[in-house]
Amino acid sequence: MLEAILLGADQLFTFTTMLTMLVGVTVGVIAAAIPGFTITMAIVLTLPLTFTMPPLQGVSTMLAVYIGGYTGGMISAALLGIPGTPSAVATTFDAFPMARNGEPGRALALGIWASFFGTLISTLVLIAAAPPLALIAVKLGAWEYFSLVVFALTIVASLVGRSMVRGLFAGLLGLLIATVGADPLMGVTRFTFDLRLLSAGIPFLVVLIGIYAVSQLLKEVENPDQVQKGRQLITGRIEFRPFSALREVLKNPINLLRSSMVGVFIGAVPGAGGSIANLLAYDQAKRGSRHPEDFGKGCSEGVIASESGNSATSGGGLIPMIALGIPGSAVDAVLMAALMVHGIGVGPRLIMDNADTVYGMFMAMFVAGAMMLVVCLLSMRLFLKVTNIPKSVIVPVVLTCCLVGAFTLNNRVTDIYLLLGIGLVGYIMTKLDYPLAPLVLGVILGPIAETNLRRALMTNEDWTLFFTRPISAVLLGLAVISIALAIRYHLRQNRPRPEDA
Repeated sequence: MLEAILLGADQLFTFTTMLTMLVGVTVGVIAAAIPGFTITMAIVLTLPLTFTMPPLQGVSTMLAVYIGGYTGGMISAALLGIPGTPSAVATTFDAFPMARNGEPGRALALGIWASFFGTLISTLVLIAAAPPLALIAVKLGAWEYFSLVVFALTIVASLVGRSMVRGLFAGLLGLLIATVGADPLMGVTRFTFDLRLLSAGIPFLVVLIGIYAVSQLLKEVENPDQVQKGRQLITGRIEFRPFSALREVLKNPINLLRSSMVGVFIGAVPGAGGSIANLLAYDQAKRGSRHPEDFGKGCSEGVIASESGNSATSGGGLIPMIALGIPGSAVDAVLMAALMVHGIGVGPRLIMDNADTVYGMFMAMFVAGAMMLVVCLLSMRLFLKVTNIPKSVIVPVVLTCCLVGAFTLNNRVTDIYLLLGIGLVGYIMTKLDYPLAPLVLGVILGPIAETNLRRALMTNEDWTLFFTRPISAVLLGLAVISIALAIRYHLRQNRPRPEDA
């Protein structure tokens, strides 16, 4: 083992590898900060560049892009209210209000440190517990996956805002949007009304960009006088104090550790991903907080939970890939392809046959996390200058980036029309005080729930298996408890106070 570690370190700590990793982290941060340009897209574009590199250098470079991307998504989430990646959706809930309250530097600093510690914790868990956690993850069948998604859907109950009815309606609307287009198993089109516009379905990223970006931009130009006067998106004195934010993050050790472990577990479940971890970590932080009423108003606990949760999936996703050869996400599948291109077999014997490469990857995770921290701390003052750009400039520029991002997803002009239409729907919903988060959650989890429900029933028509299989039963039980606690919380919030009587 010691020999493998030293050999991996010898391959990793070279000038060229460190340089390509630094470039990879920077590219990941910048790419993820652009709405619509996902981490997966950045990784796929990086893959061909690694073919001429040694195996460990190529994989380490891609890991650097991966880790940088998870942090970069929160930049536009905090400054513009637009999640740069799907894994930064929950970050907008508190980071953007914090920025609007005149503290964009604090929001970014909290996100950076939370991402760093999330990556660090997930890497430690990856090294210590890869085989046992991978064995648990691989034992999950379609019944357990469906129950896990049902549990995740209960997050809707804590994201409904002031009205549970409106929040549930938004969540159901998201589930409805997810059913439009081709059936996930049979490929039969449905709910398209014979419209060519809907024949290919409504891509999740189009929904995400439209519901957050376009609707937010429409809100920014409501007042033409402010636009003409060149008013900025965020007003007030802009300060960036990273070490003050570090102390604030370290004052929330339970929240940080819990959110990171949620990210590790969700990352280890194949197909779950950072978007679910981001929302689930935020939900658990809100439930465990002494001041849940502060969430959604610029609460530091919310920023810490969401960013540590999504970043921790980077290490969690590698657990089933390294131990069993099963990719935890699309990004992990690309990493597997990179190893296979270099002639390295991925599977249960990976650690035994290529121990130096595996331990080199472990060390690369630590190095990439440290590089991400340094790059972000040094560049955030530059990103904060976005707040000095007047609305008349930044709104058309961001809208153009969103349109280009929507088009490049599938090279379809119809996606641009869908983007604008969904953005208008999102704007109307915000005006009517309907929360947007449940809609996005429904779009994310709807296809996963449907696919696994149908797979389970196709395998065995006995529906009682959802309650008799132990892990599935536990997850459904947690879902019931989660809903009960959320209803109790909302009843207490809406109960008239003695002083109001």
